[in-house]
Amino acid sequence: MTKLHYPLVSKIFDQEDIKSGIKVLNSKNITMGKITKKFENYFKKTLGCKYSAMTNSGSSAILLILQTLINPYRKNKLKPGDEVLIPAICWSTSLWPIIQSQLKPVFVDVDKNTLNIDINDLKKKITKKTKAIMLIHVLGNCTNMSEIILIKNKYKLILIEDNCEGLGTKFNNKFLGTFGDFGAYSFYASHQISGGEGGMITCSNFEDYEIIKSLRSHGWSRELSVNKKTIFKPNKNHNKKFTFFNSGYNLRPTEVSAAISFSQFKKLRKIKKNRKNNFNKIIKILNKEIICKKNLYFFNENKNVDPCWLAFPIILKNKKINKKIFLEKLYSYGVESRPIISGDFTLQPAAKIYNLKKERHKNSRFVHNYGFFIGLSSRNIKNNQLLKIKNSFIKSFEYLNNL
Repeated sequence: MTKLHYPLVSKIFDQEDIKSGIKVLNSKNITMGKITKKFENYFKKTLGCKYSAMTNSGSSAILLILQTLINPYRKNKLKPGDEVLIPAICWSTSLWPIIQSQLKPVFVDVDKNTLNIDINDLKKKITKKTKAIMLIHVLGNCTNMSEIILIKNKYKLILIEDNCEGLGTKFNNKFLGTFGDFGAYSFYASHQISGGEGGMITCSNFEDYEIIKSLRSHGWSRELSVNKKTIFKPNKNHNKKFTFFNSGYNLRPTEVSAAISFSQFKKLRKIKKNRKNNFNKIIKILNKEIICKKNLYFFNENKNVDPCWLAFPIILKNKKINKKIFLEKLYSYGVESRPIISGDFTLQPAAKIYNLKKERHKNSRFVHNYGFFIGLSSRNIKNNQLLKIKNSFIKSFEYLNNL
């Protein structure tokens, strides 16, 4: 069995995080409660958004957002067949909620220099049926958000930010996830902060917030705000705790996940600094080696972006290199890697089964064929670990050269 010296996910919890989780386990309440609410409030104040609701995952966050858009309690709900633009380089559970909500996904190519949505192709894909844009902020980078807002306003589109990979990143000093109508975040193990699992939704509209809370918890009314503007009010004959007025799921977080995520979120500034430093250290040490500089393309943040990197993306410059063999050798030398998100999703087997329109996206295909990423730790990478990473890449290239 290969011993990995640089896995995709490294040690993520410190003693403070662990103590926060244990404190909840020793309490009487381990389901969603006061700590979750405290975290939600701290989260929205830190990011500067109106409303936030924690979920059990980033995938659940996106599902709830799409289900909110078609919910009968929403005044301007979307209709079956309405189109949602989404980058071809996407994650499965960014895409499926669109289809599960009877909406139509329309794939948009990406910019191969940023890995994010190509704005020129986005403009070409807008039709009278287009009602929303699903942005995916890939690995902590983003596209030009100023242009996106102009497009959103011009065509009166709903903007959903899948920011599961970009918590902490800013564009023009504004946090990603707060530009649009909705933001989705993930606290999975490999992400900038983690609760093991967990997610968050941010939104700008009170009506949407009320719908999200009801959908998150079985469709009952007990999560609704107590004010005149709420979307539903039980009458005297209803049981206040068990009145079901909406459709729903159980996508609530645990109090343990909230406590650990909250503990980590308080350290986001330090985590961001460490990730940026680690990112730059890896670029620097690999760029010093001629064989790496010759064969690898490294990414920088887009203009006006202050990134909180999720991972370290790489493109193989030399198209003659067999990516599969190269990554297998890299793994055998101790460095784990994976595709950039899920690659071009139109090339996945599920795209054929579900009759998704297969259009050739030149840049997405390029990223699919030649792109991959390695992990990025929230803790400072030591020099001896950097040397191991460098040597693993060199030995992998040398192996291919000797074939």
